[in-house]
Amino acid sequence: MKKILVTGSKGQLGVDLVNILSNEYYVIGLDKEKLDITNLDYVVNIVKAIKPHIIINSAAYTNVDECEKNIDLSYKINGLGARNLAIASLENNSRLVHISTDFVFDGQKNEPYIEFDIPNPLSIYGKSKLLGEEFIKQINPKHYILRTSWLYGENGNNFVKTLLKLGKENKTLKIVNDQIGTPTYTKDLVNTINMIIKTDAYGTYHTSNEGECTWFEFARKIFELANITDIEILTITTEELNRPAKRPKYSVMKNYMLKLNFNYTLKSWDKSLKKYFS
Repeated sequence: MKKILVTGSKGQLGVDLVNILSNEYYVIGLDKEKLDITNLDYVVNIVKAIKPHIIINSAAYTNVDECEKNIDLSYKINGLGARNLAIASLENNSRLVHISTDFVFDGQKNEPYIEFDIPNPLSIYGKSKLLGEEFIKQINPKHYILRTSWLYGENGNNFVKTLLKLGKENKTLKIVNDQIGTPTYTKDLVNTINMIIKTDAYGTYHTSNEGECTWFEFARKIFELANITDIEILTITTEELNRPAKRPKYSVMKNYMLKLNFNYTLKSWDKSLKKYFS
């Protein structure tokens, strides 16, 4: 049985990675208390002791606005942390799966981004995640970089859970309607990872559910599926929201490499959201 090390194992993706992959692999999940990925020597020693066949890095500093305030920490976790895992995985001859983001793009393209488009991140979060990608590409050729977007699941904090909570406490909500992307269900992402790691098809993959929507349209669908009808959703612009970090206005990604390599298509975002509620 192959051994997999999952970092960030208590995050919303990490929990699903451990639970789902444990059906098929010997999975060791380590959270930030047990594995500080910013400490190179510690990471190298842990990986040497565990000897995993595959490392899946779901550890990240994902609070986009906080990253603008804590720049050093952002680059340490998202950039150097990825580098450290790349070094440790190379020394141990492990494959490395790294979770990245649609925020590596600037949102200026008017059609879905493919893996061969040139990144141009707007925020510290996006820049630090791109740095992590670049380190991995330079260090360990046995890598799979998976860019995903608008992630939600049963665990951790996400937009779906936040909205359901706010829907119980408020009669009116204001939601941004000029940012377009793709909600992605954690379980769909885990299943895609499980398919890819069975192959030697290393490289960068876009891995989000199919289709696109605005945050407002996403919110409306969430309340519809949750049967919350006594709430009014008002639309606002990104400028009106006035958050510290710049967001791409259009960050839809086409899962082009999944199609080329595996002829594989993820479910549409609304069908997966329905499955989440079922």
